Amino acid sequence: MARRKIGVVGAGQVGATLVQRLAERQLGDLVMIDIVEGVPQGKSLDLAEAAPLEGYDALLTGAQGYEAVAGADLVVVTAGLPRKPGMSRDDLLKKNADIVGGVVDQVVKHAPDCVLIVVSNPLDVMTHLAWVRSRFEKRRVIGMAGVLDSARLRAFIAMEIGVSVKDVQAMVLGGHGDDMVPLPRYSTVSGIPITELLPAAAIERLISRTRSGGAEIVGFLKTGSAFYAPSSSVVQMVESILLDQKRVLPCCVRLEGEYGISDIFAGVPVILGARGVERILEIPLSAEEKKYLTISAEHVRANIAVLNKLL
Repeated sequence: MARRKIGVVGAGQVGATLVQRLAERQLGDLVMIDIVEGVPQGKSLDLAEAAPLEGYDALLTGAQGYEAVAGADLVVVTAGLPRKPGMSRDDLLKKNADIVGGVVDQVVKHAPDCVLIVVSNPLDVMTHLAWVRSRFEKRRVIGMAGVLDSARLRAFIAMEIGVSVKDVQAMVLGGHGDDMVPLPRYSTVSGIPITELLPAAAIERLISRTRSGGAEIVGFLKTGSAFYAPSSSVVQMVESILLDQKRVLPCCVRLEGEYGISDIFAGVPVILGARGVERILEIPLSAEEKKYLTISAEHVRANIAVLNKLL
């Protein structure tokens, strides 16, 4: 049986760390694409030279041209620019839309049957754009956000209570931004809701920290942003798809009436398997939870409207 082929567009910190982790899990042969000449080639060669030491068998290729992703089963888009001083959010939206749109056009040309995972920010809008430009079935275009946001909440819960992260589960829905919707009653330690283990004030503090999790890391780093946890989050999604694990993970997907939301991409729990998004799970929400999810979704809708005006 032929090995799977995975393309990763963007050889920055997220993309390169992702390729390393995918190689170490032996999920398939890997192609890293970047516009900077020599960078994907050099990083791929470095990882290939680590293979005898780490014990993974994978063909690692770096390239500028998208011909290298021909026939890929799955492609992850990490390409994009961070916001710079003097740049408005509209400027960032437009610049990354140009980048992601161009990437998707090339991926569709060379790997028309792949599943697309989008990591570029602003995440929900870029995932919507990738779906529009690719014209793929909605099940094959997925944004990575909920896995990362939930992992951050899980880490903070474990730190707060003093337990192993292995026993902590958490659920975060909505857009990937300040109005994401962590759900404390669906967040547990060995099946025990954190609402039974922590006072309300502590839970609110953890929710606030989760919402600003990326900004907290940027504040420490000064230049650059998170890449270890984001790359691990993508690995979990890729593994579930390529190995048909049917994991239940919060992902950014197109909603068409689920949770009372239509025609946008937002984070909800889904089953990920060989076909991509195999099912969207509608979990019961309280009136307050549903209100906050709707607010988050409408923020995504507003950003899509801004993008449409800029294009």
